[in-house]
Amino acid sequence: MDHDIYRKLSQEKATQLGLKIQSAEKSEAFLNAFLKRCIPSSKEASIEEFMSRKAVVLEYGLKKKRRKRHKAKGFTAKERRELKLFKIDPDQQRYEMYLPLHELWKQYIRDLCNGLRPGAQPQTIQNKMLKADLHGALVTVFKSKCPSYVGLTGIILQESKYVLKIITKEDKLKVVPKLNCVFSVEIDGFISYIYGSKLQMRASERSAKKFKAKGSIDL
Repeated sequence: MDHDIYRKLSQEKATQLGLKIQSAEKSEAFLNAFLKRCIPSSKEASIEEFMSRKAVVLEYGLKKKRRKRHKAKGFTAKERRELKLFKIDPDQQRYEMYLPLHELWKQYIRDLCNGLRPGAQPQTIQNKMLKADLHGALVTVFKSKCPSYVGLTGIILQESKYVLKIITKEDKLKVVPKLNCVFSVEIDGFISYIYGSKLQMRASERSAKKFKAKGSIDL
């Protein structure tokens, strides 16, 4: 009985079932059209090659699940505060301790500006200074909307998005907001004036940003 499933229907049985037997040419044409519609378009093999296989996928195949890449989770701002990762202990708040860091920073700027030659264009140095890492730089608050910050000088120990932490020659740690301040940086006779509003981003982001020639400050 099982073998009858795969046999061709006779005309008598087809009539009993209400079916119409198509000719071989029409059956082949229908099959070719069906396969062209059902076989994924990305397959370039011919229909004959598909038919020669033991199994033919006519509809959607199983899609492989992509594994999600888990990014390394860092500390949250709250966790960093609780761990006191950026706290500078009082015994480390000494200006002389960071003079070697300042010397390293000066050499870094000299290499960045190709030696700071006397004929170098001030605008070129200014643009490179904006993109440079400022940890270790000796800066002075040249202008500020808050008069108490004006004239404050020290070495930058930490830089966040909105503030600079500097150590003064009096061994005092000061937190200076970037916004509404203009900072001056002097190295080898070149003085650069940096608008704090342009520093309101991470140093890594600043290195790839294009800055306008002029800055502005509401004083």
